[in-house]
Amino acid sequence: MPRETDTCQRRYERRWGHLTLPHVRALAWLLDAPDLLDSRSVHWHGQIASLGPVTADMAGWLAALQEDPSPLDRALGAKCYSRLGLYAEKLLAFYFEQHGLLHAHGLQVQVNRNDTVGEFDFLLKRNGKLVHWEFATKFYLLEGAPDPGVFHHLIGPNLADTLGLKMRKIIDKQLALSRHPAAVKLLDEPVQAAQALVKGWLFYEEGEAQAMDGIAADHNHGFWCTAAQLHGERYVMLPKLQWLAPFKGRDVDVFDAVRLQASVADAAQPVLVAAVEQVDGWEVETARGFVVPDDWQRQAAERRLLGKLPP
Repeated sequence: MPRETDTCQRRYERRWGHLTLPHVRALAWLLDAPDLLDSRSVHWHGQIASLGPVTADMAGWLAALQEDPSPLDRALGAKCYSRLGLYAEKLLAFYFEQHGLLHAHGLQVQVNRNDTVGEFDFLLKRNGKLVHWEFATKFYLLEGAPDPGVFHHLIGPNLADTLGLKMRKIIDKQLALSRHPAAVKLLDEPVQAAQALVKGWLFYEEGEAQAMDGIAADHNHGFWCTAAQLHGERYVMLPKLQWLAPFKGRDVDVFDAVRLQASVADAAQPVLVAAVEQVDGWEVETARGFVVPDDWQRQAAERRLLGKLPP
């Protein structure tokens, strides 16, 4: 478990504690959370985007959404999102649209009706130039020692990918989309730059972040452990659409370590939980982590070493 006193959760609560609506909190986190990747690192070839600091005007806009969330609710629609990435993308599209930056969102590039080359996450107008941003919200667990420049030891909780594989796909394929002849023909002006905006959390076996070249020094982070390694804190299990911002809620089921251990004992996949404390009637996140099946680490190491992760 983490031993930090000034965690990313406490910093978030100091700045955004007045935001209690889940969608607004998630949007504030996307706008204000540290980037996951260090844009200055040579590993990323200058292709990492950043939103920059939240201004006073943006903070006021978020506070207004807390008072009247109807514009955001309309933008999200009544759809029940099953994919966290799509939900986060819709939140960010709302911000870009509201602030006059959005040129296109989810624009497909097709050679013909039956052959889709790819899709632009975001085409934005920034300083009068058309830019392409790919957007990802990712959650990775460090399994073993870091492997600088490769990032295969940062592995997804469901063992589906690694940070290295994800970024190779983004940089080598997705950010090259604007150069495809079909994209050049589709767009009314050339794309001046293509970058990736990556937000997320990294999780460490001992709960304390490790310095890694290519990873932002102030990235959001948590712990991972098996159920047997949990001890006596108060926990909330986080559904996937609440993985972005630190949790704050009322009337939720709070588990002690023993009850949580029993609840996740048969889970086939890692379960994200938040350690919480009660503040003025709210359950407020103080730390978070993945509770993994007993054989998760063995499976992760085996799949990585034997090359069984997807290309």
